[in-house]
Amino acid sequence: MDQALVTHLAQPGSQWWRSGVIYQIYPRSFADSNGDGLGDLKGITSRLDSLAALGIDAIWLSPFYCSPQKDAGYDVSNYVDVDPIFGTLSDFDDLLEKAHGLGIRVMIDLVPNHSSDQHAWFQRALAAKPGSPERAFYHFKDGLGENGELPPNNWVSMFGGPAWTRVTESDGKPGQWFVHLFDSSQPDFNWANPEVQLEFENILKFWLDRGVDGFRVDQPHAMAKAEGLPDHPYLKEAGAGFIEGRENPPMWFQEEVHEIFRKWRKILEGYPGERAMCGEAYVYPLSLMAKWVRSDEFHQTFNFRFLDAGWDSKKLFDAINESFEAFDGVGAPSTWVLNNHDVIRHASRFGGDYGRATASDGIGSGQPQPDPILGLQIAKGATLFMLGLPGASYLYQGEELGLPEHTTLEDKYRQDPTFARTNGARVGRDGCRIPLPWEPEGDSSGFSESGKSWLPQPASYKELARSIQEKNPESTLSFYKTALDLRKQLGLGEGSFSWIAGHQGPETLGYENSGVKVIYNFGAQPVDLSTFEILLSSQPLSGKQLATNQCAWIKP
Repeated sequence: MDQALVTHLAQPGSQWWRSGVIYQIYPRSFADSNGDGLGDLKGITSRLDSLAALGIDAIWLSPFYCSPQKDAGYDVSNYVDVDPIFGTLSDFDDLLEKAHGLGIRVMIDLVPNHSSDQHAWFQRALAAKPGSPERAFYHFKDGLGENGELPPNNWVSMFGGPAWTRVTESDGKPGQWFVHLFDSSQPDFNWANPEVQLEFENILKFWLDRGVDGFRVDQPHAMAKAEGLPDHPYLKEAGAGFIEGRENPPMWFQEEVHEIFRKWRKILEGYPGERAMCGEAYVYPLSLMAKWVRSDEFHQTFNFRFLDAGWDSKKLFDAINESFEAFDGVGAPSTWVLNNHDVIRHASRFGGDYGRATASDGIGSGQPQPDPILGLQIAKGATLFMLGLPGASYLYQGEELGLPEHTTLEDKYRQDPTFARTNGARVGRDGCRIPLPWEPEGDSSGFSESGKSWLPQPASYKELARSIQEKNPESTLSFYKTALDLRKQLGLGEGSFSWIAGHQGPETLGYENSGVKVIYNFGAQPVDLSTFEILLSSQPLSGKQLATNQCAWIKP
């Protein structure tokens, strides 16, 4: 197919997950109701009206389950209860009821690749003997070497260091090893075990019975491992990851996962309403990821190709073409995202050169600092360009305020396991997880009445507080509200797509969605829009001239 001619047909009246705007909430950093410095479920409930006013369609909650919090809740010790630091199951029910009353759907995170080492299943495995049913819940193997002193294979952790940890057996002697693709406190499940599959099917039903509208599934592409757990075939080049176009490493993209997701899809379809699953499937090329969103598997997956494109016209052009070609080919929606809890905030990322977004590890005080004015200018234009695309869009809490990354966070505050496991060589993701500023007053800008905050905010957050921006029609918050409202009025999420001739890079990128033209100016010269009606622009236009790093929605 000629990429310049890739098109997408409108899908009016489609399911919410095909076209909605989904807002990610990182619970510990959203709002604190009890003054302990950690956000919680009651805090989220108390602020839901502000999200309804923003105009989003759904929220996705990062983990709030029981957890030792070694990896900010992605190390789960009980999948069917709320960690006391976040509240109770009753608090969750109240949140769900309030959200539904405001017309907001609720998706929750599911973490199926690994549990916490404090989970009862893993503790039973540690107490059991090698070869036992308890150990079969995870990947336990004898080590190599004369006395089993070497790891069973060459895998390394995504957080740095080895992907294997040796246990001490009940007799006090060194024993088997268990695999963990992430932190050593996060042992990977053995998804070849039918008992593991059954347990997670029951977990899905538990939350669906409570009324959740869907799940964001963490690291689904890692769940199945190649039989025998062989070595990574090109470890030196790829480290813990993979190289597109090369053979699949034994810990990524195994075919066995698809049958698991088909079972989950049937479970969701057995419930009333439109329940949905989104996979955090980091799978390239997108023609391969399309297999994950076939009609009987995930409803949607994150589009990391778009996120990885930075803000380069050629990469964006290719990413959008590849997206529609791949996902339309299986009848699935494309999704679009510029931020999440794992990447540098785009208001800072676009103010400097920090590499691929999804491989980033934050910005430290010793690194070149972003240009905040340029970063926010590009970020607003990028957001307007993204929100004009048909499909589902994801927003990350605080981006509607134009929040920058905390790039000067002192090392003593850092909690991301990446920082510890690399001895500070990689600063980690704490900088994008800073608690939100709600009002300018107080030590934590309204995040907590006590002023406590689990991570300190940069000084710039006070002037970006929501209460200030709500009163300012020129604020970033007002811009987001206007864009989301107009997107809904025009039906852009359910709309069509075609490239505009003459606007396919490198100076400009432009496409048409259901009669609305969206143009972003990458070039040095202004683009004349004098013959068009300006529906919305990312910055005020001078004489209907679209300047560098500006985006506009226009009509003839």
